[in-house]
Amino acid sequence: MTAKRKPLYTVVIYPDWCKGCGICAAFCPKKVLRIDHQGKARVDREDECINCGFCELHCPDFAIVVRPKNGMVSSFPEPTPETAAPPCAAPDAAASPPSTATQSPEPKRA
Repeated sequence: MTAKRKPLYTVVIYPDWCKGCGICAAFCPKKVLRIDHQGKARVDREDECINCGFCELHCPDFAIVVRPKNGMVSSFPEPTPETAAPPCAAPDAAASPPSTATQSPEPKRA
């Protein structure tokens, strides 16, 4: 008899964001997700999730997040102030590129 595995990942679906396209349910290799009677994605077999990331990466509505269960270390660490991208600087007028307009040469006179 095989012991039932504990779920290692939590699959969160934001139903207000989901438009029910079905991409997540159709391509999940472990059939963790399904489309319910309202046409929205729902978690059906969370204990089967292998954290492949397909649902999260391909959801056009960003309605799915896969997180490790409490106590597990994520393979994608949260950004810290040291690793976060710096804010974009405002464009400086002095640093603007030179004009690309070209002047036509004057015709040669004989």
